[in-house]
Amino acid sequence: MKYNPHEYQVFATEYILQNPISAILLDMGLGKSVITLTAVFDLTLDSFQIRKVLVIAPLRVARDTWPAEIEKWDHLQGLKYSVAIGNERERKAALLQKVQVYLINRENVEWLVQKSGLPFDYDMVVVDELPSFKSHQSKRFKSLMKVRPLVKRMVGLTGTPSTNGLMDLWAEYRLLDMGHRLGRFIGQYRSAFFVPDKRNGQVVFSYKPKPGADEAIYRLISDITISMKNTDYLKLPELVMNEVRVKMSPIEEKHYRTMKDEMVLSLKGREIDAANAAALSGKLLQMANGAVYDESHGVAHLHDRKLEALEDLVEAANGKPILIAYWFKHDLERILERFPAERLDSAHSIKRWNDGEISVAVIHPASAGHGLNLQAGGSALVWFSLTWSLELYQQTNARLWRQGQKNTVVIHHIIAEGTIDEQVMKALRQKDKTQTALIDAVKAALKEDCV
Repeated sequence: MKYNPHEYQVFATEYILQNPISAILLDMGLGKSVITLTAVFDLTLDSFQIRKVLVIAPLRVARDTWPAEIEKWDHLQGLKYSVAIGNERERKAALLQKVQVYLINRENVEWLVQKSGLPFDYDMVVVDELPSFKSHQSKRFKSLMKVRPLVKRMVGLTGTPSTNGLMDLWAEYRLLDMGHRLGRFIGQYRSAFFVPDKRNGQVVFSYKPKPGADEAIYRLISDITISMKNTDYLKLPELVMNEVRVKMSPIEEKHYRTMKDEMVLSLKGREIDAANAAALSGKLLQMANGAVYDESHGVAHLHDRKLEALEDLVEAANGKPILIAYWFKHDLERILERFPAERLDSAHSIKRWNDGEISVAVIHPASAGHGLNLQAGGSALVWFSLTWSLELYQQTNARLWRQGQKNTVVIHHIIAEGTIDEQVMKALRQKDKTQTALIDAVKAALKEDCV
């Protein structure tokens, strides 16, 4: 795919190239990965300033997202990567390959530095989700700090560097600049910018910032930090569409194909069948989501691929509000089992959302009607369940992407590869005007293999 970057993406890539240490604070879906990879390509294959790049990320992000980004964009052709995930033998084999980019999950940082027996000879390190290193007492932080002096370039990526307060920033920036800006010791940082808050005698349970501490801290880190809050490269509110793709296992794909081809399936002792194309589309949408109703309205579980992707998005948000759109009741039940989410189904819950009291909310598109204002509560929407209804799709998106929204709105679509999800997204992109047209568009596709 041809890369046509936004102005802010060009700016951010150039910033990484010009600054050996950089913190890139961009919201989810704004392209932190491709921004960084564009810089990596330049540094490794154009200017030859860097030989080996280590990318540290959450497990599924390291395994799936970064490889997908490298393979997706035309301008990154020639950039070779290796994914160091799996058992110890597989990780070592991956790290011994001759490539430019090595991807590893953050849980294996301690192993890499202290137990692998391999030299730490990476001259550039990228930490995707920098708050993963906010604890200066964690093993991953201590391990990476041991080899930090060997690294020529550091990049920290996140959209939410300090959701638990300014105290988080010390470890994150200590890792980036080795204490140059916020001090080498947490006690030094704490005494400079904080005072005891909750305490019992001499025992201090928490600290609060001194007056003006936030401005002082931001000023200290401003020379190596960019964020969407202090750049004007997007005309707000801008709408950014993002696709998060998941893949079923071979056995899960086999169940899906059986249902699609034969319109009947026995799944874990439950019988599922569809009388016509419209019913079949509903069953396939459910299976793409991970569960499906049987004939007695019981629920047969198929997979958790979308829930895992949703977990990554929630974690990446790091406390910033996320609105999740669901369609089927069993989707809602599984989401609520997995996350401390709240339903936006009353005036009270909507007010709490807009007041910033809810970090993860769920909503049904049919209840996200005209005139419902949710833009004050957040700017990120995740479509866990896709819908054929263009009207409901557009109206739900418009709850956040509307007048009065102060931030870039990011709409995430979790798409199960090789399923009807891809047909729905294609139909929505084509902007057919009625639900009937959308259903008609997929009927022929149901007779063929999904791309």
